[in-house]
Order: sequence, then C-alpha cells, then structure tokens
Amino acid sequence: MKLTYRPEIDGLRAIAVGAVILYHAQITILGHQPFKGGFIGVDIFFLISGYLITSIILKELVTRGSFSFKHFYERRIRRILPALLFVMLVSLPFAWMYLLPSSFIDFSKSILYSLGFSSNYYFWYSGHQYGAESGFLKPFLHTWSLSVEEQFYILFPIVLLIVFKYFYKNLIHILILGFIISLGLADWGSRNHPSLNFYLLPTRAWELLAGSILAYFEITLGHRSKNKILNLILPSIGLILIGYSILFFNDKMFHPSFYTLSPIIGVCLIIWFSHKDELITKILSLKLFVGIGLISYSLYLWHYPIFAFDRIYEFIQGSLLKKLLLGIIILALSIFSYYFIEKPFRNKHYKFKTILSLILISISILVILNFNIVHKDGYKDRFYISDKYELSSTKYAEENKKFELNYNYDNYDNRKNVLIVGNSHAEDLLEILSKTNLINKVYFNLVSPKIRENDYNFQIEYLHTFLKEKKAIIDYYSGDFFNHLKKQYDNSDLIILSTYYSAKDLEILDELIKILKQDKKEILIFDNALHQNLRSGLNRLDYYVFTQKKLPEIKTLKQIENKIFLDLKNKENINLQILNIAKNNNVALIEREKIFCDVIKKECPAITDDGYKIYWDYGHITDKGAEFFARRIEKDKLFLKYLKSTIHLSSN
Repeated sequence: MKLTYRPEIDGLRAIAVGAVILYHAQITILGHQPFKGGFIGVDIFFLISGYLITSIILKELVTRGSFSFKHFYERRIRRILPALLFVMLVSLPFAWMYLLPSSFIDFSKSILYSLGFSSNYYFWYSGHQYGAESGFLKPFLHTWSLSVEEQFYILFPIVLLIVFKYFYKNLIHILILGFIISLGLADWGSRNHPSLNFYLLPTRAWELLAGSILAYFEITLGHRSKNKILNLILPSIGLILIGYSILFFNDKMFHPSFYTLSPIIGVCLIIWFSHKDELITKILSLKLFVGIGLISYSLYLWHYPIFAFDRIYEFIQGSLLKKLLLGIIILALSIFSYYFIEKPFRNKHYKFKTILSLILISISILVILNFNIVHKDGYKDRFYISDKYELSSTKYAEENKKFELNYNYDNYDNRKNVLIVGNSHAEDLLEILSKTNLINKVYFNLVSPKIRENDYNFQIEYLHTFLKEKKAIIDYYSGDFFNHLKKQYDNSDLIILSTYYSAKDLEILDELIKILKQDKKEILIFDNALHQNLRSGLNRLDYYVFTQKKLPEIKTLKQIENKIFLDLKNKENINLQILNIAKNNNVALIEREKIFCDVIKKECPAITDDGYKIYWDYGHITDKGAEFFARRIEKDKLFLKYLKSTIHLSSN
C-alpha cells in the first residue's frame, strides 16, 4: 500500500547522503575537516528506513488485516539489487587494473559477502576499523550499512507480524523495549567492543526502531503533531541537532552510543513535527533537496568506490578542485543509474520474473568471477614485481612482520638488563635493539600487555597489579606467558617505555612513571611511535599501482617516492605533553624522528638502501626495517649516552 509522499523525507535523505559523501571526501579547509561527523548520515538513513518500512507494514495490517511478504520483498529487491549489482559489475574492471592481489582478494570477498547481505560481518571479523586510513581504500566498505538494513528487512516484518497478530496491545511497549535494549547495548558496546558495535544489527536496531516507533504513533493516531507552536519550533531544533552532529562529531568518539541520540532526536523532531507551512519543511521540500534525495541511493553506492579507486591511483590526498571534479563524476553516474537502472527496474510494467532473471544472472556472474579471484589468489601474474617486494600484506604480516621473539627470559651471562614496556611498537624497538652491537653488552627483554582499546581503567588496574604485586601479565592475544616477568622487573637496570600514545594514554604514562620511580627504577621514554599516512610513501605496497610491463624491477607511478612524509603536526601536541611529563618526572626522553628521520625535510625513509620495505602497515616495521634502523640507533650519541650512563657500558 502506498504511503502519502512527503518531500521533506527526500530532503532529509539529501542531507544524509551529502554528509556521508563530504565525510568520505575528507575535505580539508585551512587544515580543518569541517564535516568530520558526516558519518551520522548513515544513522539518518537507518531511522528513515525504519520509519518507512514500519509505516508500509502497519498500514497494510491495519487497513487490510493482512500483509503480503511477496509484494514487500519484491519491492525491496527492485529497489536495492539492480543498482548495487550494476555498481559492482562496473567496478570489477577497475579492481582488476588497479588492485594488487591482497586488495583484490579483499575486494572480491566484500562483494561476495555483500551479495549475501552480510558484508557488515565480513568487515567486523576481518578487523576493518571504520574511519581508519586503510578503510578509505576499500571500494565496498560502505556496503556494511546496506547489509544492516537488509538484515532488518528480513527479520523485522516477520517479528512485527507475529507481535501484531498475537500481542497487538503490547506492540508499542515491545518496540520501545527493543529500542531501549539495543541503545543500552550500543552504548556499552561502544566502550568495550567498538568494531562489533559499529557494524552489527543488534547495536544499530535502535536507530531503525526509533523510526518504527514514530510510524506506530502516526498510523494508530491517524496523524502527526497538530500543535502549531511545536510544529513551528521543533523542526528547527531538529535541524540544528543534525547540523551540530555533522560538524562537531568525529570518528574517535563512542559511536553508536548515547551521543548518537543527538542526530536521531533531530530527525525524529523533523519527521513528527514537520508541516507544509513550516520553514524547515519548505526548505527540505525544495527541488534541489528533493532531487538529491531521489538519487541518494545511487549517490551512496557510487561515491565510495570512486573515492577509493582515486585514492589508490593517486596515493596522495587530492586538492579541493580534484574532489569537486570527483563529485561531478559521482553525480553524473548517480543520475545515470537512477534513470536507467533504478527507475526502470522499479517500473511495474516490467514483469518481476523478467527482472528476477536478470538479477540472478548478474549475481551468478559476480559470484563466479569473485570466487575465481579468491581461488586464484588475486591473479598475481597481472603484475611483474621484484621478489623483494611482497604483494600480499596479510601474508607479509604473518610471515615477515612478527620477529622471532624467541628470547630467553633468564639472563645467565651477567649482561645488564633493560626491560622494554609498551605495545606492538615496543616489540619493534626490541627487534631493532636486538640487531645492534649492543646485544653483546645488554640483555633486552619485553613486557607488552595487549590491553583492550578504550578500556583505560582496565589498563591502569593491570599495570598496578604487575608493578605493585609483581604478578606476571599474560599476553592473551599472542599467547605468550611472561612467566619470568617478576624476576626481569626486579633485576632490570633500565626501563624503556615505548608505545603509540593517544591523549588518553598520557594519564597512564604519568602514573606509570611515578610507580616506577617509587621502585627506584631508571627510566627512558621514547616519544610517540611514528604513524605514517597509508597513502604516502611505499609503506603499503599492496595499495599502489604499478605499470604492467615485463621489467626486471618494479616501476611505480611517478607520484610514488621512497620517502614517507611525516605529519609532525598531528604528533606535535602529544609529544609536547610527553616531553612535559618527562621533565616533570625528571626522566630522559628520546625523540624518534631525530634518530630515524630527516626532521628538516620532514620525511622518513620508506625503503632500505637495497630496496626492501621498512614498514608493513601504518607504523610497524619489517625485519629488514629493523636491520635498517638498528644501524641508525647504534650510532645515535644521545641514546647511547643515556644507555651508558644508566648501565655503565664501556665505550669499546
């Protein structure tokens, strides 16, 4: 059954898709990203979907006393699949040309899971963090939200029909209860399991159910708000809440969580209190907003792969003018797919059997091609690359990133003891030092507790447990048991702290230093670990495009250089705070960039002198990288000065 058309809903869609596109474009103005909260556009889409789907189902149930699953899912298939399949088919040749094998495999898997309405699960269990640099290079990462909606479309009508039939009097209570449980789960999950919380339906359902609750009241009451004063004021407040979220939210905040109520409440206010004579409704009903809203689905489908392939091809963040050109391309493709794909397939003049046949043929082609890509290991023979460059970052990480941490935990030869404390970057430092000539004079050991991200109280508590009670900490991610940690800590001549710090870690750092000093330990701090931009330098070879010529060595595009340009501004504030903490506690500080980089040119090497990768990801070093940096650190006078003064090394 058709609903009354509300142009302001399309206006809201325009705001939602515009926010998402501007966020993914990563537009920077005067060093600031003005749309860093644009990801909440997806939350707006969820609420609108919940509102419209529930309105359709309830209206049929109330007026007819029945509901046709066949017609419902036919409409969903006509609406969702044709444009999605078209974008996938068009993207495949570009993936073939521009993606190296590991990325090509990931691309194919994301398509296969998306066809199974489960790409959100794929990106979750594959460890793809939304908002991370690597995510901007995955052409179909955005399909996670489509999978969430599709899962809702499959489950919700069945649940709603059962509740309507047997528990109608409690329908609204059940909807509200589901909303509360899902929201509470989301807020808890945002702090304890952020990736799972972001991608999966149980913690997103409350946004869809918010729309369902609005639809219930509208259908049962027969109208929305009739209060003229509220209709005049509240839509404006709603738009302010949405605008505030787009401009001031960021991907570091807990999301979805109680914070996300801001844009959700904003959309609810507009949907419930909008009126044809009210200003916000008039603005959202303008032809420009309605037009963008009508093609919002195609805009959403096209924008992400276009941005991703552009980033893969160019490797560097483009200018505002280039992004404007990309925007025009996205708009043109979206208009084309709306008029020549979306509308024709939704046209009832075309029999559903015919449409379904075309859809099944397209799905079969995609499944066969992408299964073959995965089976053929990404067709490595498309490229001719020197053996010294490993194509598959995943394989490279597994085989070459992790060093042989087969260090003994007992020091039997009277060498001086240095204990390195930190995360995976501490492991990197340990490997660098183990490859220096210092290894003959110094015994280096490591404690690297893998503590859950965002659970800082948990981290402080366990550091207290170890440092005060001298209990061994279990590294439960890698399975290493630091059984002799107490002995190593007690016997250590020097403690080196090395990690990648966030602002929240600094409180822990200050407290940790105080605890160590109480135990009369000598301390040396390394400042923040280097953090490379994934689209600069050669630190992520598997995202770079190479010429497909039969050459003995790789030939990169001219944009690629063998340097990684440091983003010192992003590190500056954190390192300044680390410096102050070191000064206040009277401990020595080592600045990594002065050892490993050219601070004047603001660049770091990305490959060794003989052409091997130094980094395997944003900032973790390879075995060859460790050898390369070992030659530098053993010549650094400042580091040796601190080391010798603490453990009395001889100069020979």
